[in-house]
Amino acid sequence: MAKGWMEPEQCRNLLVLVETVTAPLLIQHQAPVCLELDIDLEIPIPCDHQRTADLITALSKQALEAMPDGGDLMITACQSESGLELEIADSGTDATKRERHLPIAAAAINAELQWQNCPQGGVAVTIVFPSQSSSSRLAA
Repeated sequence: MAKGWMEPEQCRNLLVLVETVTAPLLIQHQAPVCLELDIDLEIPIPCDHQRTADLITALSKQALEAMPDGGDLMITACQSESGLELEIADSGTDATKRERHLPIAAAAINAELQWQNCPQGGVAVTIVFPSQSSSSRLAA
């Protein structure tokens, strides 16, 4: 029997961090939600583990609140020229029918959030983490 969930600092890559953060939320949710993850094992956690976990938690909670009767939650990640992009998409209500809370963790790690309605319903929130190279250029 598992003793509990991993702490964010123990996670070695983004996939494990996302699983660690979302699993307890899905277990506690009152209706069934199908989770689909598409995150390469080679993608590292883009910045501070705890703040990244806090941001994923906040946006996952918002998605689940928009799906009180259950639905689908898809989390994907890819590297882009502007940095790492992590998208949290749900099959809940569209963006005009829900509050979009800007988690303080996004500002703390200089991440940009982009909300858009999904064509099949629901909302996708894309987190754009700044690239490490642009961060290091600013510090120089």
